Amino acid sequence: MKYIKVYTKQAAGAEYPNSFANSVHFALCGEDGKVEELNQGCGILYACAKIREDDTLLERGVKNPVLFEKDGQYGILAEYVDAQGNPQKPDTLLLWNTEDFVDFSEQREVSRAEYSAYLESGNRMLPVTDEQSEKIRARFIPLCSVSAEYPKKISVRNVEELSAVSARVTYSDGSMDEKRIYWDEQEIHALNSGSTGILHGEIRAVSPKFPQAVGYADPVIFHWEGVWYFLATNDNVNDIGIFVRRADTVEELFAPDVKEYCILAQDKEKGLVQTFWAPEFHVIGGALYILFAVSGKAWGPQCHFMKLREGGEIIRATDWEEPVRVVRQDGSPLTQDGITLDMTWVRSGGRGYLVWSYRRGIGTPLDTGSMLYIAAAHEEKPWVLTSEPVLLSRPLFGWENTKGTINNEGPYALYANGRIYLAYSGGDACGYSYAVGYLVAEDGADLLKPDSFKKLPSPMLRSTFVEGINGPGHNSFFQDEDGRWMVAYHAQERGKYNCRCSTYHRVHFSADGIPMLNVSGERDISKEIAKIAVEVEVCEK
Repeated sequence: MKYIKVYTKQAAGAEYPNSFANSVHFALCGEDGKVEELNQGCGILYACAKIREDDTLLERGVKNPVLFEKDGQYGILAEYVDAQGNPQKPDTLLLWNTEDFVDFSEQREVSRAEYSAYLESGNRMLPVTDEQSEKIRARFIPLCSVSAEYPKKISVRNVEELSAVSARVTYSDGSMDEKRIYWDEQEIHALNSGSTGILHGEIRAVSPKFPQAVGYADPVIFHWEGVWYFLATNDNVNDIGIFVRRADTVEELFAPDVKEYCILAQDKEKGLVQTFWAPEFHVIGGALYILFAVSGKAWGPQCHFMKLREGGEIIRATDWEEPVRVVRQDGSPLTQDGITLDMTWVRSGGRGYLVWSYRRGIGTPLDTGSMLYIAAAHEEKPWVLTSEPVLLSRPLFGWENTKGTINNEGPYALYANGRIYLAYSGGDACGYSYAVGYLVAEDGADLLKPDSFKKLPSPMLRSTFVEGINGPGHNSFFQDEDGRWMVAYHAQERGKYNCRCSTYHRVHFSADGIPMLNVSGERDISKEIAKIAVEVEVCEK
């Protein structure tokens, strides 16, 4: 018999502040006393911040969560607390419902008097079936490789055919991934026509060592006309200018001697002065654009488009048209009273959309926090909105709203299994608490309807989710040379370089089709199954 348990945690400084600790955590408990924390010890359900009349946010958390079962559903109740953990709203409780402890309803406020019996029971544990337990583990316990299948005997006409041999790795939830085998080069060279021998190989995780690019944030890795490109915010030059790398492989983009090209320099006369932030490549209507933010002499980044001329070279500055600022339907600026940044392009149902981050009052008592907005746009002039902007998301959850850093930013879409996973970042963009979450919609839905998106309550990637990575965020997705989906992101390097640095690793699709961002390194391929040996026969010519 297994039991599901709910609890909160004690805050632990910057590594786990109140905004994380004052949330509902879950664990699976066995009759033998073994306890498995879910979601790698990170809270799963968070109280929404209150939106004040002046449009600022009042952070809130929870304490004393309890469980109950009623009418075939489970309920999770908790008491409100403020940002410091002090009791709030004594007559009101927060309630979530679930059927499986995997998908949860949106929170709602209920009368304490109506649910007082459940709260007073203090019931923090309920039994779950083995089937329920396995489903919970598959979603909230990190997946890991458990076995690898590959041919034990191979007949080839020449050693070049060995490159087509792969291994199928199975993971703890039953999902699988086809992986390349890296053969021992000396043993390959020793194989001759008509010979037979034992050949050793290794199945490797696609988890490059962090960092790959020092002093680069908001990374994008892009394939265009047979060549790979790397684009990012360049902290090494104080975020002035747009720089791009070009290489024949993804790995070569991060070689020590890779050349870098400035394709947009500072130009005070044109108002291109500072905060050249978060550039992204997007192909729209067959043309290539870079979407980015930039400020003039006065600080205040705003979203811009820059188009590659037909037949132009990405690395040649003169082959890019002049940047244009994104405008509304009537030609007016996207905003007159705040900043806009981190714009991305999304498609659904044959329509194009722009998604970006907007913030008012930054650095003042009227700071709204950064919010995600969406609007429709046509491919012919994608920098001109064709609808009114619609609010998608605000940083209401504790993991998005921490230490006074209240962010929803860096949106980027992954299309998989009939869904759009709009990844975005929340929390402190330069700190330990930065994290990546998902807004999920059905591919083909009208994205101007906010109800088309479901906001997952807990982060998909944060500090401690991947070994050696602190403060991961502002990600993008790409498919590598083998067609595998990869996630690129920056994280904090506070030991050697003391700056934001970029890296990437493989996206793993769970048995339920969810793109998981925490299957990396040893979890992706364990040492116990990585080394292989097969009998190889090279047929006579």
